[in-house]
Amino acid sequence: MRRPSQSKSVRKTLLQMLVPAGMGLMALAWLVHGSLLDRMSREFVESRLKDEVAFLQHQIHQQGGQIDTLQTGDYFQDVFHHAFAIHAGGKTIISPQSWQHLMQPLVQSEEQGTIRRTASEVQKGAPSNILAYRETFQVDGQPIVVIVAEDLDALQNSQSELHAWTAILSILLILLLVGVIWIGITLSMRPVVSLQAALKRLQGGEVSRIDVKTPDEFQPLVLQLNQLLDSLDQRLERSRDALANLSHSIKTPIAAVRQILEDADRPLDADLRNEMANRLGDIDQQLEAEMRRSRFAGPQVGKSAYPVKQARDLLWMLGRLYPEKSFELSTELTEERRWPIEEHDLNEILGNLLDNAGKWSSRCVELSLKESCEHMEIIVCDDGPGVAEDATDQLGKRGMRLDEQTPGHGLGLAIVCDIVQRYGGLAVFSKSPTGGLKADISIRLPTQPTASA
Repeated sequence: MRRPSQSKSVRKTLLQMLVPAGMGLMALAWLVHGSLLDRMSREFVESRLKDEVAFLQHQIHQQGGQIDTLQTGDYFQDVFHHAFAIHAGGKTIISPQSWQHLMQPLVQSEEQGTIRRTASEVQKGAPSNILAYRETFQVDGQPIVVIVAEDLDALQNSQSELHAWTAILSILLILLLVGVIWIGITLSMRPVVSLQAALKRLQGGEVSRIDVKTPDEFQPLVLQLNQLLDSLDQRLERSRDALANLSHSIKTPIAAVRQILEDADRPLDADLRNEMANRLGDIDQQLEAEMRRSRFAGPQVGKSAYPVKQARDLLWMLGRLYPEKSFELSTELTEERRWPIEEHDLNEILGNLLDNAGKWSSRCVELSLKESCEHMEIIVCDDGPGVAEDATDQLGKRGMRLDEQTPGHGLGLAIVCDIVQRYGGLAVFSKSPTGGLKADISIRLPTQPTASA
C-alpha cells in the first residue's frame, strides 16, 4: 500500500524560510554598514587633512616662507590633533617627535595628495596605520613640503566598537524578528484550528454545516466545504428517492405477474404471455430509467463540457436514427467554449430533447445554443403536431404522456426537468414558430450573482 507523502508543518516551513532570510538580510545590512562606515570615516579624515594642509600653507605664506618664525612646537598638533611635517630650505619640522621615523620618509617621497601607510611599511614603535596628505608648493621660488597625518588605529578602534554594537543590535533584532514571526504564524493559524474544531463537531454530528468566523482568505474554503456537504446531502436524498420510486413503480407489475403465475387454473395462453412480457418490459424500462437518473451528477466544481462538440455528435447520431428528418444546429459559440455543467448531464438534456423532437417532428428539428452574460440557453424546436397550450404545463412531469400512440414512457422530458432543476435552471415548453413543440432550457451561469442577491 502506497503511503501518502509526509507533509511539512506550515509553521515549521515558514520559520525555515523566513528566519534564514531575515538573518541573511541582517548580515548583509551589517556588512554594508561596515563598508559605508569605513568609507565615510576615510573621506572625513581626508577632508580634515586637506583643510589643515591649506591652513599651514596659509600660515607659511604669511611668514614669507620662513618656517623658523612659525609658531610650531606642539602648537599645530594641539590645534589639529594631528601630526605634521614642514620641510623648507633644507630644514624639516616634525611634530610629534615620535613620528620622526614615519614622517621623514614621507617628506623625502615624491608622492602627492593622500598617502596610506600600513604596519608592513612603518618602523617598530610608530603608528601602524596612518593616513597622510602631502602637498608641495613654492613661496618666493622656494619649494616647501607640508604633510599632515593621522593615526587611523584609534579611529578604526572606534569604528570596530560601533560595528560590534551594531552586530549585537542586529542579533537582538533577529531574535525579535523570530518572535514576531512566531506570534504572526500562531495568530494566522488560529482560523485553521477553528476550522479543524468545526470539522470535528461536524464529524461528531453536533452541527450539520461549518459556521465559523474566518478571515477573507478562508471564506472560499468554508464555502466550498459547505457546498460539498450540500452536494452529498442531495445525492443521498436522490438515491433514497430513486429507491423509493423504483420500489413503487415495479411493485404493481411484479404483483400482476405473480398473480398470473399463481393462478394454476388459468391457462398460460398467448395473451397472458404477451401481458407478462409487457409487465416485465415495464419493469426493465423503470430499472433503466432509474439507473440513468442515478448517474446524474448535478453541479460539480471544476466540471465542464463542450456544448458545441456534444451537440454535433448527438445530431449526427440522431440523423442516423431518423434518416428521413433533418437536424440543424445554430450557435455563435466556438468549439472550444465550455459550459460549467457535467458532461453526462448535458448529454442527457440534449439527447432527450433531440430524441423527443425527432420522434414528433415531420421533417426538421432545430437546435440553438446561446449564451449571455448570465445564462446558458438550449432551445429545441420541431415542426411536429405540438401540444395544446393548456397541456404544456404537464410536460416534464414524470410518467406523463400526452399521446399514447407514439412509443415511450414519458420519462425523457421528466429527466430533463430533473437535471435542469438541480442546476437551478428553468425548463419552459411552448409552441414553436413552425407549429411544433419548443423546449427552452435556461441555466444561470454559476459565476454570476443570483437575482435575489
